[in-house]
Amino acid sequence: MILPKIEVRAVAKSFRRAGRVAESQIDALQDVSFSIAAGEFVCLIGPSGCGKTTLLRLMNGLIEPDAGEIFVDGKAGPVPGPWAGFVFQSFRLLPWRTIADNVQFPLQMRGIDASVRAERAREYLALVGLDGFDQCYPHELSGGMQQRVGLARALALQPEILLMDEPFAALDAQTRELMQIELSRIWEQRKVAVVFVTHSLDESIFLADRIILLRRRPGKVEEEIPVPFERPRWRYDIRALPEYSRLRAHLWDKIRGMVADEPQYKRIFQESA
Repeated sequence: MILPKIEVRAVAKSFRRAGRVAESQIDALQDVSFSIAAGEFVCLIGPSGCGKTTLLRLMNGLIEPDAGEIFVDGKAGPVPGPWAGFVFQSFRLLPWRTIADNVQFPLQMRGIDASVRAERAREYLALVGLDGFDQCYPHELSGGMQQRVGLARALALQPEILLMDEPFAALDAQTRELMQIELSRIWEQRKVAVVFVTHSLDESIFLADRIILLRRRPGKVEEEIPVPFERPRWRYDIRALPEYSRLRAHLWDKIRGMVADEPQYKRIFQESA
């Protein structure tokens, strides 16, 4: 039997929120279960506040679940370790370090030899198309280039699992599409397991082998949808395919149904009916 790379079993997470009168409890996740195979690209989508980022933080060991367990290679425990890399929505580069030094920083924290660090920085900066920029500083690069540095930094750890929290959300539309292509190209070369949080339906369909749709808070798996399109997807326009429109419409109908009765959306959907 081949074990899944990551397995989330009946995970729940709540937070306490201080109010003017008394504390209240926010149930972020409840009974969440799914698995991810080695080398699989999975996107997490769902309404705002459904617990996508919370789930990623649980998988990265930044917080602990109130109930349930997360298994990596069949062993209980969160994902963090030399086999996991994390790419954030914000670039989180150290402004006083060069691009090469930023890529080397997590390797330095793990005590990796200086010559190995330098070689990996060169290798992964070249992989993301930034060879020749190693001695630049973050402020000298565009937003898209800075996010490439963040990706190179995560990949330099040579992870088996890559956790990505809306990494392209702050980019303009054109740069975002280019970064999606770049990530797809790199993933097809490296075949690490990827868990990618996004609010974009189009992004999830373009990137994922499988989409996991979470329902509104408390988050729980509503549906798991395989993405049927052949790779590499940047070589043809998948948006022109009828199945693309059907899949996107299905996802949007699900999410719209989850939020249609929320006060901030109810009037909008009533007026558009």
